[in-house]
Amino acid sequence: MHTPNHTTVGIIGGGPAGLLLARLLHRSGVDCVVLESRDRDYVEQRQRAGILEQSTVDVLRSSGAGERLDREALVHDGIELRWDRRSHRIDFPSLTGGRRVWVYAQTEVCKDLIALQLEDGAPLLFEAHVRAVEGADTDRPVVRYTHEGQARTLTCDYVVGCDGFHGVTRDAVPDRVRRTYERVYPYSWFGVLADVPPSSDELVYAHSPRGFALLSMRSPTVSRLYLQVPNGTDPADWPDERIWDELDARFAVDGGGWTLKRGPITSKGVLPMRSFVSEPMSHGRVFLAGDAAHIVPPTGAKGLNLAAADVIVLARAFAELKETGSTAGLEAYSATCLRRVWRAEHFSFFMTSTLHTDPAQGPFETRLQISQLDRIAASPHAAAELAENYAGLPIG
Repeated sequence: MHTPNHTTVGIIGGGPAGLLLARLLHRSGVDCVVLESRDRDYVEQRQRAGILEQSTVDVLRSSGAGERLDREALVHDGIELRWDRRSHRIDFPSLTGGRRVWVYAQTEVCKDLIALQLEDGAPLLFEAHVRAVEGADTDRPVVRYTHEGQARTLTCDYVVGCDGFHGVTRDAVPDRVRRTYERVYPYSWFGVLADVPPSSDELVYAHSPRGFALLSMRSPTVSRLYLQVPNGTDPADWPDERIWDELDARFAVDGGGWTLKRGPITSKGVLPMRSFVSEPMSHGRVFLAGDAAHIVPPTGAKGLNLAAADVIVLARAFAELKETGSTAGLEAYSATCLRRVWRAEHFSFFMTSTLHTDPAQGPFETRLQISQLDRIAASPHAAAELAENYAGLPIG
């Protein structure tokens, strides 16, 4: 594939954010180049988020990437909360004016977008290792990278960093203007994939004296399950039977009528949890999107959807620039996105702190958690607040 030496928008990172941005730019007639450090197989197999908000699904459909999603994704109209051996269902459509969520793994989103990109989109280079982004304050920032053993440069009118928390693009924002906010949580998620049909038609979030648990799924035949564990947990210390027994204990409710289905566990991994925001999300002609600018704990299912919201706003701004010559959208990008980012940070923190057991908490804090969950069950207003945030706020 011939790679130009210059492009309008250089996109660093070929995960869902970078790929979706490239697709949206292509459909607006804005040329771009995508540089991804990993190979295609890695990107298409990287296990990450699995919940898509209404707005994310809408834009995937409108961009031409919704065919397989509509055929294979699982539509969910709510979630179940469990605590104190009780359960309560949150119905999204009745509380949000019809909004819902879809279970469709990030791996599948990437496969769909990669196929479209390679078929008719802008250049997409795998194993292109970006070393630096220079000249953010100039009208021609430069991306320096290595591809196929050769050092190369790509000059751009604009650069968008979709290269994740450990990427290099954030370094293009000078320390003198960059502010970071961070919280590292004193526990992790131990996630497993199991070849067994899900034990519930919808996600189940469980608060327990033993710690948090989540029942999710990847398909009608594959379950995705999580346990709260101490930081530094070794998956080797958790044989399969121990995992299933612990899940059983944390999901337990009085009254019977529900059974946790067990099956072969095919994958195990520990996921540390943090909240992180880097402000501003742009500097000069360099923009940050997705995990390059913000991280949320996975409890609120916001990470992939926040990244999608970022690039939707950015794609609109680039389309405005092409059509009218106005840079107003680009100049407002950081402020526009940060309003949504901080709302999602708050919701993710709320879900995490309400459902998890902090190692340092005592009976008082536990009773506060129970009280909060009781209120969600008793108050339509509290339930609507949770449902509106979970199903996704409109993109502004």
